[in-house]
Amino acid sequence: MNEWRGFPPSAKPIRVEGGIKARSKRGEIAQTWWSRRFIEVLESFGMGGRLQRGKRYARAGQVLSLTLSTSLAIGLVQGSRPEPYRARIAIKAFPAADWERIERALAGQALYAAKLLAGEMPTDIERVFDELGLQLFPTTMRELTMDCSCPDWEIPCKHLAAACYLLAESFDEDPFQILAWRGRGREELLDGLRALRGNVSASAAEEPDDAAPLSECLGTFWTAPESPAASATPAPEPTPPDALLDELEPLPVKIQGESAVEFLRPAYRAMARTDRPPQ
Repeated sequence: MNEWRGFPPSAKPIRVEGGIKARSKRGEIAQTWWSRRFIEVLESFGMGGRLQRGKRYARAGQVLSLTLSTSLAIGLVQGSRPEPYRARIAIKAFPAADWERIERALAGQALYAAKLLAGEMPTDIERVFDELGLQLFPTTMRELTMDCSCPDWEIPCKHLAAACYLLAESFDEDPFQILAWRGRGREELLDGLRALRGNVSASAAEEPDDAAPLSECLGTFWTAPESPAASATPAPEPTPPDALLDELEPLPVKIQGESAVEFLRPAYRAMARTDRPPQ
């Protein structure tokens, strides 16, 4: 009778040269907020323990290639068998109508548009998607499809986990990879934002409807503006030169039988005539 000695030890992976190695040698692999967010999402689905198994593969360079296109990331991972395993990570892309809404929302916010045009991912870009009833990152496991050609039935296996970590590092290098995964490539998105921002600027710079075209006012374009028309209200009468005397209290003084005020009045009027410039 043969004695059962348990499962055979797992075979070691075939070492490869020239594979894709994770830049991080220890600790966390994802560095930017958006790549960490991707890993956090996967861990929230209960994949944390299984993901860790792929770190050694990712750091050892066992992933031969990793390609990303609309909805699909595919990694070729060298395991213990001569034929590399094919690990696929798929997500649903947003349709064109949703991307039109997304682009309009991003273009309407100058800060978002400026950061994206500069190659940066705005820190609260998820809020834009949320307000449109969309999610940039998956919220349930049902939104992701993962499979691998290896015989391991667990999801993710170490080959898928290694591909996930290197996918996160590709997001570190280029945040537009996340948007491309969701269906909008870098150049297509930026061209759309430039066009929409250009329309906004053009609308702001439009002349008022009642402004005359330049071709109709060339004759007066370089002339000084006309002074405002004179007021139709007649100018007030000049103050009489002897008006000050009328403001004085009656003086108890008479000169040659006449009040001092009346005696001085001709003198004030004479001085006013003397001050006038010659005609």
